[in-house]
Amino acid sequence: MALSVPAIMKTTAARLSALYLLLFALCAVLLVLYMTSLSARMLTAQTQETINDEVLGLARAYQRGGLPVLVRVVEARSRQPGANLYLIADANGQILTGNVQSLEPGVLENEGWTTSPFSYQRFGEGELERLRNLPADKGTAQPDQSDTQAQGEKGHNAIALVLRLPNQMIMLVGRDLGEPERFRAVIRRSLVLALGMMGVGGILIWFFVGRAALKRIDGVSEASRRIMGGDLSGRLPVTDAGDEFDRLSENLNVMLARISTLNEGLKQVSDNIAHDLKTPLTRLRNRAEATLSGKQKTSDYRQALEGTIAESDQLIKTFNAILMISRLEAGYSSEHTSRVDLAEAVRDVVELYEPVAEEAGVSLDAEVNGAFVVDGNRELIGQALSNIVDNAIKYSTDSTSKPAVRVALERTHGEIRLSVADNGQGIPDDADRARATERFVRLEKSRSQPGSGLGLSLAKAVMTFHYGRLDLLSGNPGLSVVMSFPAREDR
Repeated sequence: MALSVPAIMKTTAARLSALYLLLFALCAVLLVLYMTSLSARMLTAQTQETINDEVLGLARAYQRGGLPVLVRVVEARSRQPGANLYLIADANGQILTGNVQSLEPGVLENEGWTTSPFSYQRFGEGELERLRNLPADKGTAQPDQSDTQAQGEKGHNAIALVLRLPNQMIMLVGRDLGEPERFRAVIRRSLVLALGMMGVGGILIWFFVGRAALKRIDGVSEASRRIMGGDLSGRLPVTDAGDEFDRLSENLNVMLARISTLNEGLKQVSDNIAHDLKTPLTRLRNRAEATLSGKQKTSDYRQALEGTIAESDQLIKTFNAILMISRLEAGYSSEHTSRVDLAEAVRDVVELYEPVAEEAGVSLDAEVNGAFVVDGNRELIGQALSNIVDNAIKYSTDSTSKPAVRVALERTHGEIRLSVADNGQGIPDDADRARATERFVRLEKSRSQPGSGLGLSLAKAVMTFHYGRLDLLSGNPGLSVVMSFPAREDR
């Protein structure tokens, strides 16, 4: 896909590349300026040290033989090639000897180090310039290599130490700054080359890294559009790179799978609600229609109304259970948790269901020794335990022996296990035991027993809310429902 320059600069990769390039260039400029300044100071210090050595040598010559010896030494050193400058002038600044033909005005006026570099012209440079400017047909000599070198030195700057001799004559000892200036020129060329290389590097980084990232983002955007269009089976692309894009895509795919599962569950729950509530609503309508038809007695109306109230109560309980499960599965609850003694909860539920069990001919026993404290919600735990005990009493009546339900508490492996076991027919099939905790699932084909299929679903949601688990185990015979709570650490 072709992109214009404005569109490219709107991308994060291009902006990051430009920002990195700007930062690298700024750091490079600062580093080069620092190194240039440091090197220039070092070269200046070395130049001044060299001049001091020359001055010391000339001072010793002056001490040996006075001004005549000093002049001879200066003349001898002036004829030697190099960057050193020598000059002896009279009190008026008229140059007497040395290798300097002319100076920038004012250099000889003040004794000591020159405050700034000054321009000068070496001795003989004016004559060479004149010879170079002569017409070629006059047969004069053409400039040779030495002339070219002298021309290159024309206009060079220098620093110097100016001394005034006892007879008021002036001596200047200096050194040409051509070498430091050439060093600065090398640094400047290196800076330009480094900036150019960084620019090319930034473009290459954007081309190979930024465009690759853009392609992957385009793939994610395309997959997102398909998913937003309703295709929840779509997933974000994952490569074999294992980088942050892959980790992000994998997490989002897990989230999409979770959303798909929740949507499927919501659809299933909606179907189950419509199916399970259709029967009691139909009974309510038929009962009302039958009561209004014909001539009914007052007792018949009362009986119809009582049946309607009972059906309505069951519907309200079903809706309450659905709402409670939804709140718990959403991870939100306005209820507060606190220290809960499971032993007290077991005793209360057993005491509550003893009349029901006695009426059904079921033996209900509890084995509770000591206190078993967990962090949780007392009402939710009691509701879940009541549902399990009610199911155990209900389905233990089909036992071939004397129906019995046993509730036990024990501590094992950092958990507190609250088990409710009956000796009924149980759930022999493993797959059926796994389905039994789903909402509106009733394994009883005839559905002769009252219930909505939400009791174990609510118990599972309660255990999830308490960071525990609900297990359905085969009791041989019967079924054992185990609520495992994480043990509370003593504080």
